[in-house]
Amino acid sequence: MNKKKKLTVTLATMMALGTVLSACGGNNNGNTGAEATKAPAASEGTNSGAVDTSKEVKLKMILLGPQPGDYDKVFRELNTKLKEKINATVETEFLDWSDWTQKYPLKFAANEDFDLVYTANWAFYNDQALKGGFLELTDDMLTKYMPQTWEAMPKVNWQQAKVDGKLYMVPNNNVEVTDKVVLYREDLRKKHNLPEINSPESYATYLKAIAKDEKGITAYGAKPADGWKFHELDQTLLEQNNNFNLVDASLLPLAYKLDDATGKVFNIYDTPEFTSLLKYYKDLADNGAWSKNVVSNKNDVWQDVKAGKVSSYAHNLGTVAANLAEMRRDKPDVELGIADLTPDKKKIAAISTQNGMSVHATSKNPERALMLLDLLQNDKEIHDLTMYGIAGSNYNPEGDKKFTAGPAAANYTGFSNWGWNSPLNRQDAAYPKEADDMFNTWQSSIYHFPLETFVFDTTPVKNEVANIGNVMLRYAIPLEYGLIEDLAKGQADLIKQLKSAGLDKVQTEMQTQIDAFLAAQK
Repeated sequence: MNKKKKLTVTLATMMALGTVLSACGGNNNGNTGAEATKAPAASEGTNSGAVDTSKEVKLKMILLGPQPGDYDKVFRELNTKLKEKINATVETEFLDWSDWTQKYPLKFAANEDFDLVYTANWAFYNDQALKGGFLELTDDMLTKYMPQTWEAMPKVNWQQAKVDGKLYMVPNNNVEVTDKVVLYREDLRKKHNLPEINSPESYATYLKAIAKDEKGITAYGAKPADGWKFHELDQTLLEQNNNFNLVDASLLPLAYKLDDATGKVFNIYDTPEFTSLLKYYKDLADNGAWSKNVVSNKNDVWQDVKAGKVSSYAHNLGTVAANLAEMRRDKPDVELGIADLTPDKKKIAAISTQNGMSVHATSKNPERALMLLDLLQNDKEIHDLTMYGIAGSNYNPEGDKKFTAGPAAANYTGFSNWGWNSPLNRQDAAYPKEADDMFNTWQSSIYHFPLETFVFDTTPVKNEVANIGNVMLRYAIPLEYGLIEDLAKGQADLIKQLKSAGLDKVQTEMQTQIDAFLAAQK
């Protein structure tokens, strides 16, 4: 999966290794009623109740990531099966990782005609749920049109996906951990006799050595130009390392401490931990750890690693494990390693909104859209096809639970089909043991906290939130990537501009909502 945000190490990502890399909404027009009725057979994996599928419908789905090379082949076969099962076909539009953050909200602002869309707590779920971009899903709708999902999904998953008491997402059905790790060139670490990477300090030693001694290789790869508002190591070095948790990792620099029962919110940019981290980043920048043009970079960082142009980058464990397995398959002479820079810190289990699918509020066929999602999660034939591609080409099934890469594996990967991860996911037979061991070790460090399911409603301060985002891109990104010489002045300017943009107002509103949320829990 490309995206960084608290993307995840998921049990499902582990099991589905080959599938990972890892404005204003339309108003609800009332299309929630059921169509009147005849049902496909229960053996076809759909509701055996009164659902009329006599009229063929064409659905449109929006997913994140680049369109895979074998999309036409896979979805041609998928549509043949969907026609038989629910008398529907689906066409998919892909929003590339390089500009999805700009295009995604515009789809809703323009009220474009589509039925299904990938979403997540890092991918506009809360924002669009509150703006009316997603259709509210009722228990009656789910039991009628998604009976298998309703039965298989833990009830807590549905609860976690609610916004203001209402459900707008069909979450994926997995166990996930959000912490990030780094993928790096283990062969280069050995070549230069560098220490084991297991801390921010040892990682800096590695990056500076590679920058100094490996000409033509960028030590650390990042692509800030895709619109992400934080340094790509912030989740690891600022949040995980200090047990901070951002309230909304896609929008705002406001966080609380995991073990603070009062949920007191603070500006992460105005902390001694951030001041210290700026010095760390500046030292890396001054030693050439990343390009001076990094803020304009939109390259696929993993492809640059694979091509030998970049030596390391940060992502969730499932994604870097997939990368490692891919490199072992395609370039066995290149040795990669996975490092946890915060091994002794608390680990956060993702809530169910980490990955999921929503129905557009103005979908003309919400019932059939839900039936499609029911198949994607629970029909073995359709799940295998959409997760892994064509058997014998994109993947080779190994029994019912595992797979190996097929000759055309690279032609069906890199996009957000993790929206329907489920217990049917297969595990890549090449899944790295070190990643599995790391995930298992993390289980004893998972930390649950009162604000785990808190959702910030930005509606009262939406203008300020937009202004703050612009300030972060203009002032915080260059500062964090070491492009500002005077760190103290740069930090002071950032804080000043955030206040001018309305951060104090947003912080007050957020604290009010958090206080009410905690009071209601008691």
